[in-house]
Amino acid sequence: MNLSMRWLREFVDIDESITPREFSEAMTMSGSKVEGYETEGEKIKNVVVGRVLGIGKHPNADKLLVCQIDAGESEPLQIVTGAKNLKVGDFVPVAKDKSYLYDGTKITKGKLRGVPSYGMLCSVAELGVTVNDFPYAIEDGIWVLEEDCKPGDDIREVTGINDTKIEFEITSNRPDCFSVIGLAREAAATFDKPLKLHVPQVKGGNGDCTDMLDVKVEEPDLCKIYSAKVVKNVRVKPSPRWLREKLRAMNVRPINNIVDITNYVMLEYGQPMHAFDFRFVKDAEIRVRRASDGETITTLDSVERTLNNTNLIIADAEKPIAIAGVMGGEYSGIVDDTTTIIFESANFSGSSVRLTAKQHGMRTDASSRYEKGLDPNSVLPALERACELVELLDAGDVMDGIIIDKHFDENARVQIKFEPEWTNNFLGTDISKEDMVKYLEKIECKVDGDMITVPTFRPDLQHKADIAEEIARFFGYNNIATTSVSGGAQGKFSPRQKFDRTLSQSMLAMGMNEILTYSFISPKYYDKIRMPENCTLRNSVVIRNPLGEDTSVMRTTAIPSMMEILSKNYNNRNSEAYLYEMCREYIPTTPDELPIEKNVLIAGMYGGDADFFTAKGILEELLSKAGLKNYDIEASSQEYAFHPGRCAVLSVNDEKLGVIGEIHPECCENYGINTRAYIFKIDTDVLYKYSSTEKSYTPLPKYPAVTRDIALICDESVPVLSLKKAMENAAGKTLESVKLFDVYQGKQIEQGKKSVAFNLTLRSSEGTLNDEQANAAMNKIMAALEKIGAALRS
Repeated sequence: MNLSMRWLREFVDIDESITPREFSEAMTMSGSKVEGYETEGEKIKNVVVGRVLGIGKHPNADKLLVCQIDAGESEPLQIVTGAKNLKVGDFVPVAKDKSYLYDGTKITKGKLRGVPSYGMLCSVAELGVTVNDFPYAIEDGIWVLEEDCKPGDDIREVTGINDTKIEFEITSNRPDCFSVIGLAREAAATFDKPLKLHVPQVKGGNGDCTDMLDVKVEEPDLCKIYSAKVVKNVRVKPSPRWLREKLRAMNVRPINNIVDITNYVMLEYGQPMHAFDFRFVKDAEIRVRRASDGETITTLDSVERTLNNTNLIIADAEKPIAIAGVMGGEYSGIVDDTTTIIFESANFSGSSVRLTAKQHGMRTDASSRYEKGLDPNSVLPALERACELVELLDAGDVMDGIIIDKHFDENARVQIKFEPEWTNNFLGTDISKEDMVKYLEKIECKVDGDMITVPTFRPDLQHKADIAEEIARFFGYNNIATTSVSGGAQGKFSPRQKFDRTLSQSMLAMGMNEILTYSFISPKYYDKIRMPENCTLRNSVVIRNPLGEDTSVMRTTAIPSMMEILSKNYNNRNSEAYLYEMCREYIPTTPDELPIEKNVLIAGMYGGDADFFTAKGILEELLSKAGLKNYDIEASSQEYAFHPGRCAVLSVNDEKLGVIGEIHPECCENYGINTRAYIFKIDTDVLYKYSSTEKSYTPLPKYPAVTRDIALICDESVPVLSLKKAMENAAGKTLESVKLFDVYQGKQIEQGKKSVAFNLTLRSSEGTLNDEQANAAMNKIMAALEKIGAALRS
């Protein structure tokens, strides 16, 4: 919403010394947010009024003229021009040497075909206005001024191209501020100035119109009031300059006096209006009704629109003549030969107007105001103001009487209990009751005892919290003391949130990059990861209204989502990718219950140094950071998405913790990945259940360690982890560490067997181990290894 400062000062005496910046800051602090401001023609410099003293032919160009111009200086200026619409005595805009036009173009003296020219004569376009703003001007020639002026006058002052426009951001709950009067009320309250409202005065005396027109509202729920007034002997012509200036400042194009009056009243009062040509209203009958299905109307934009019974229309005896609150019909507009018009002012349901405008794709200035909910009590004053302007502009003869069909109580007011103590507690202030009353009276709320009566133009004031907000904004938000949150509760991360952050930060520290994928996928993704047809994970939660087939089910496994991202990176020719995501999988239960949401961490990689052992190292470090010490890992060939010989399953206390492995070549091929890819996935709920974040201090050892190397022969199917666990369980606390340093299979080893070598560190916290103690521990270890089929290599 733009606001003309020149127009505003008709209602509020804003001191000229207050700069636009100061005005904007004050209005913003009082609750009317200003987006920006600009002054018309502020880039125009050194452009003045000139009088044509003489016109001669250019000696070297047939199409150019050499003019002598009186620009208010001691000597006339010589200016060369190509314009043909000049004559001696004309007053014209002159851009002198070192002047600037509205768009910042600099004009300097020079020579045109050898003849010196000390400036330029300007058209309307070069000064940033149009022939709509100055109807007597011409489009393609010099602007011959008809204003009251003399040579040397500043062109901006003479033509009024110097108004300041303030752009406000109006929230939808303040429909009253979509008007000059509404913003004037805010300015008056902000600057403690009286508001000067004008009461329209219509002389009339040209006959009674009440019998000329029959008006009936057939849908009172959608139209609270419909009023009309007739003007005869209409004289369509351009509006006076003062009206055109105001419309221009508000970014509205002047058209003719009748149309300009309806726009002027809409901007001033915030009440949209429409003028019908009386001769096109069949049988002088107006009905506010719902449209019939299939009924059509050609609107003012020359588009034929098909209506339905949800659309509210204005109709005559046989056809629609306007879409209520949105746009008039093609034949209802005012043209040059219009003689009698009907001014319409009404209050339509905001929701009805909004839905109709959206349905037909024709949001207008009128509909944008109606849809926010207007004050029905502004309907009649706006109609009177329009008729007053008709008389003021000599645009026609206003007839007596108003045709009204009303369906609301104009005296009804919202009342809210006045509770100063509650307001102070709510705001954290100590404002006196007297000051509160003063702030409320600024916005025309009446305080009588412990009740507040709200004016009808403030539909946003419904509760005591709304009243508190009004008091706060005029008291000054910056004057409200800072207070701490009561209750003592401090925001902090829960233990689970801290755990998840630790996992994520650990992955980032190891060079992984976090991704984010959608939780919904295509059912076809299960085929791409080779999921068996009878797998229970194919039973997914189906989305009722999906965006498309590719996002139609909730994933039961995050592997397809990771593979999609790996595939995109590979096909975008990224040589390597190390990715992870903390996400959820959705496991259906019963049709009447929500699915189980499993929290998982999934990591995927390819290229660079990525291989199974790289992925395993990252996983082991992650589990260490999470505080998980005892877990089992076993080779698996049952994981359909993974290579059967390069996959392992992790578990804790017989609960499945996760899976790690190389992706099956067929799966990679399905995703267009022509290299080896690796993925591990961890159930973070299980990990959190068995993790330990407690840290305990371990002093440096006092006694020396004893180291022993052993080489074992066992079946190649026996996991190294099984051997390690057997040794740790057998030796107890005496065994400080077990390190694998060799695995061998070859000619010297029986087929189906493997040689596994470990370095063992033995230490006691009670004293130095002797050979007897060390041998006893080693004997226990070997006994445990023999139970699982391992023997010393000879």
